[in-house]
Amino acid sequence: MQRSLVLAVVAAALVTSAPLGRAQMPMKGMEMKGAARPYAGQQSREIKALSPEEIGQYLSGAGMGYAKPAELNGYPGPMHVLENADGLALTPEQRKQTTALMQAHKEDAKAIGAKLVAAERELDALFRSKTAERAALEKAVSAAAQMQASYRLSHLETHLRMRDLLTPEQIAQYDVLRGYGGGSSDQHQHGKH
Repeated sequence: MQRSLVLAVVAAALVTSAPLGRAQMPMKGMEMKGAARPYAGQQSREIKALSPEEIGQYLSGAGMGYAKPAELNGYPGPMHVLENADGLALTPEQRKQTTALMQAHKEDAKAIGAKLVAAERELDALFRSKTAERAALEKAVSAAAQMQASYRLSHLETHLRMRDLLTPEQIAQYDVLRGYGGGSSDQHQHGKH
């Protein structure tokens, strides 16, 4: 129930904002080369709103910056924890649990990513077929936004679970190893003690 409420709120926010990592319009005062033709060449894309690289990232379950609020506030990600396992002095049990968390997350993110790509494909098809109308458009946009929300939540929840597997000292060391050493003063007050 609570997950559904969180997804609904995040989906509503996504419907009214640009997709993560891709600005739709230049900010005031910023110039953009070819501003009269910012989408030139993109008309031949399979899915107009997604580059081939983005499609590949979603289908592979890549992070794409979706977990930055967690990553940059003292909630490590399992992939980077495993990359820094020696520097974090992970125990064998921590390595095992982190590997299992990463594998489960990747499968979840890939499945959601495939649904997200399919939802964007459906939205694109509405316009490609020249049959877009308000009700169908609202349904397609909501479906795509719901998948964006689910994808992001999957990444953020994984960081939340990862933090519970580490000691406060390991979290602090992770931040140092990742170059975040000068982070906020409250970032290490939660976690396993």
